[in-house]
Amino acid sequence: MLALRFYDVVLSLHVAAIVVAFGVVFTYPVVLPWLRRHHPGAMAVVHETQTRLGRHVITPAATVALLAGAYLATDAELWSEPWVTIPFLILVVILGLGGAVLTPTERRLTVLASSGVGSPEYDTGFRRLMTLSRLVAGLVLVAIFLMVTKPGA
Repeated sequence: MLALRFYDVVLSLHVAAIVVAFGVVFTYPVVLPWLRRHHPGAMAVVHETQTRLGRHVITPAATVALLAGAYLATDAELWSEPWVTIPFLILVVILGLGGAVLTPTERRLTVLASSGVGSPEYDTGFRRLMTLSRLVAGLVLVAIFLMVTKPGA
């Protein structure tokens, strides 16, 4: 007989939410520069798509991951563990960056790209977006490393 604990279901939900939220972010540094070079006319739609993904996929899934993680840490009494608190803070920072910087940058790039890619303002915004996308991907990897290796546990 299969015994399924609620904790394990929430853990699976937590991991799945991280995959859903941030999987696409790892493609941005590869796909966006290529699209910009080979299909500059598509960049307005690309940035609008990023904004839509952020609103309808990344933010909701990251919020599920945050809530599930909070439940897991509380249920197992793990809030004092750095391998729990640091990834939790990383997720809060990523959500903050998304709302405060990434989404406004993507919206601005959508408008700028509608007039044509290549203006100094577009170039600056695109570089910022690429830097932040790499930062988010790196932070996700750090959080995964800490959650898997559990240093100090």
